[in-house]
Amino acid sequence: MASKTSAGGASGRSERGARSVAETTVPAAARTLALFEVFAREKRELTKSELARLLDLPESSCSDLLNTVFELGYVARSNGTKRYYPTGRLLVAAKAIAEHDPLSLFGAEATSLLGSRVNETCTFGVLEGDRVKIMSTYEGSHRLRYVVNVGDRVSIHSTAIGKALLGTIGADERSRLLRLNALRKLTEFTKVEAAEIERDIDDGARRGWYQSQGEGIAEVWSLAIGGLIAGVPVGLSMVGPKERMAAKHEQFVAALEEVNATLFERHAGSPDEPVRRRGARVSE
Repeated sequence: MASKTSAGGASGRSERGARSVAETTVPAAARTLALFEVFAREKRELTKSELARLLDLPESSCSDLLNTVFELGYVARSNGTKRYYPTGRLLVAAKAIAEHDPLSLFGAEATSLLGSRVNETCTFGVLEGDRVKIMSTYEGSHRLRYVVNVGDRVSIHSTAIGKALLGTIGADERSRLLRLNALRKLTEFTKVEAAEIERDIDDGARRGWYQSQGEGIAEVWSLAIGGLIAGVPVGLSMVGPKERMAAKHEQFVAALEEVNATLFERHAGSPDEPVRRRGARVSE
């Protein structure tokens, strides 16, 4: 970091220099990423001329780019048609990165720990815009159970995990997200007025857990806990049929409290795994 000086000219030069370094980009790297984005969008083999057009590059530059990623094994080229398509090498690298993502690792541990205690479907998620992105899941063994997949998005206003996440962020950001778009009424129990949802979230924060009872899907209830991992709001929930969730409510809340104490609060005290809990217990 450049030190301050009393001379305006020297300070100005330092600031301009700092900005130019911070804003420096590598065009070749940007073109390489754009290449794979084109393949993802087109979902088909492409010729060199097609790629040059789609990337808005001179054909010679596109040729150099393709030769480089071809030699590195990231794309394959058919001998007959001279068309290119990515190999599985990029996918292998992406999977290895994802498997060691701290949030995913924490989520897998959290859902497994909670799921083993309640035998209901458990989910771990983060905010993505005005939705919740599911990052880890644990599927219960009951024949009648809630099914959700990693990568699914669920609403923030009608699920317990969504309310937990909203209870973890600041009031201003929560208000903005709830008023960003008209909230859909998914069942007869769905709350769609932002002020009513905010009161529900405040109630959940006071009692230590949030709940959703048939608000997202009729006859489906859930419970959850929320907190911060390295400053990122996260939510952990259990989801199941109304009858089981109601019958075992106290048992399930106790399981959440146990997971909160053994996982969230344990991590909160570890400098290597900076987790902080806010508005702890949650339900969907």
